[in-house]
Amino acid sequence: MTIKKTNYSAEHTGPFETLLQRDFMGFHGKYFIGKELGLTGCEVSLNRLPAGKGIPFVHAHQKNEELYIVLRGNGIFFVDGEEFPIQEGSLIRVAPAGERAFKAGSEDLSSSVSRPRQEA
Repeated sequence: MTIKKTNYSAEHTGPFETLLQRDFMGFHGKYFIGKELGLTGCEVSLNRLPAGKGIPFVHAHQKNEELYIVLRGNGIFFVDGEEFPIQEGSLIRVAPAGERAFKAGSEDLSSSVSRPRQEA
């Protein structure tokens, strides 16, 4: 349930474990919260990947950087052919042209991704 008031909105999405029940264009575990909360300046997604699974595509953007915040778990992040380990507490900023993807490691990977709304 979403609460919408004049100067705020709030939603309880439930435990991150339930994110796998959400579907975004056939991809389970991704939930965009901008529309529900009425965000006007950015888009934010909540994400959960099961252990060993990865984002099924490498992508870049034309205009906007993205900020990835790892909330739980571990994995590998890929940018422009380079890879590095990530874990709970990792913060990753990727420039618009950076070709990116990530994969969960030995644990499920929970994260939040934010970017300006212009290209959301």
